Amino acid sequence: MNEDIRIHSWPCSYYLDSSKQWIPGKLSLTPLSIQFRADKTGELLVDFHLSGISEIKKESSHLIFSSLTILEKSTKHWFSSLHPNRNVVFNILEHFWREQLVSRQEAGAGAALESSKGKELTGMLEGSQKRLEDTAKVLHSQGEQFDNIMRGLHKIEGDMDVADRLLTELESPSWWPFSTKLWKTPLEAKPKETPAAPDAKRQEGILLRIPVIITHRTDSNAKPGKLTVLSSGLEIRDCNSQLLHRFESRDVDDVWVHSPYEISVRQRFIGKPDNSFRLLAARMPEAIPVLEMQFSKKIQFLEDALGFAGARKSPQGDLGASVWQAASGFLGAAANPGIPAGSGQGTDKEQAQLQKISQEEAKELRQILQKLKGLALETEAELERQDEALDSIGSSVDRAALTVERQSRRMRRLT
Repeated sequence: MNEDIRIHSWPCSYYLDSSKQWIPGKLSLTPLSIQFRADKTGELLVDFHLSGISEIKKESSHLIFSSLTILEKSTKHWFSSLHPNRNVVFNILEHFWREQLVSRQEAGAGAALESSKGKELTGMLEGSQKRLEDTAKVLHSQGEQFDNIMRGLHKIEGDMDVADRLLTELESPSWWPFSTKLWKTPLEAKPKETPAAPDAKRQEGILLRIPVIITHRTDSNAKPGKLTVLSSGLEIRDCNSQLLHRFESRDVDDVWVHSPYEISVRQRFIGKPDNSFRLLAARMPEAIPVLEMQFSKKIQFLEDALGFAGARKSPQGDLGASVWQAASGFLGAAANPGIPAGSGQGTDKEQAQLQKISQEEAKELRQILQKLKGLALETEAELERQDEALDSIGSSVDRAALTVERQSRRMRRLT
């Protein structure tokens, strides 16, 4: 992807230390760098890579109010008079800077591995398997604790029944001939608790989740949050994971792609304002193909994104894929070695990666994936059982509390 794409730009002033004065101009963000160009001369005064940034802060002093500082190596750059406001610029710059750091760490880790692609994937899957096994052990221990709690609650309920019979005997008048031998009335049949049906929203698949910068309608405040692409719609949450809005697939009327890094999602209404969100993210190129597949008749590439759409459809368009997608592709190719290299079923890069995986590695990967699938299913079943146990524990505790309160009132009347 062309690194000269301008993601965003803001009018502002830059403090030029050499001349000790503020220079009006425009601050620009590209996928890999930050630039500042003076309005009067058109000179590029600032141009440095995002990876060279050490710190981004909001600062102010008695001379500089509402300023943004960027520490690049040993140089501190000051920007002020930011439009629309300082918080918007800070949130967007910090988002892309942090995503750049994350991508560098992942790239560094991949470059450090000298093993083949098959061994790399095997190591990653073995790590996932170990973590899932540890999680299953913790869940099993937690389930045993729930079982112990349930046994304790059943014993408490039995003790409560005994206390109820004794209180009934004490409450009977002395002249009642059957006071020492109570009539045994049949116990009220307790309604059998039926486990609540699992929440469909909780079980639906998550296709993609990425951090984004959110702008709602015409609000100028851009705030950090998360976009979750589900099989049935979209969820937009704030930085505290609080749900801001959920779009069902049928509710989405328009998805506009402004650039490879920015989209708008809109739901139209008659007689009231439309509900729209503008989303900006460093990882948006990963989400756009998923959105295009899900909203194929509603997505529209605007002028600045048409080049991206064409490049993405070309054989050289590489938006990156998840480890699981890569593993699935590698396994399929290893299972069908007869596919010719020039058959057009993948890029040259993918064909080179396929050659690095042997039949033994593919077999080992299949075995690990089968174990992972089994562990995941067992974990899901255990979680559902524990959910039911928690509901039952809650109901039992509520019943026990009501019984204790009722019997306490009866005891107070006896004294």
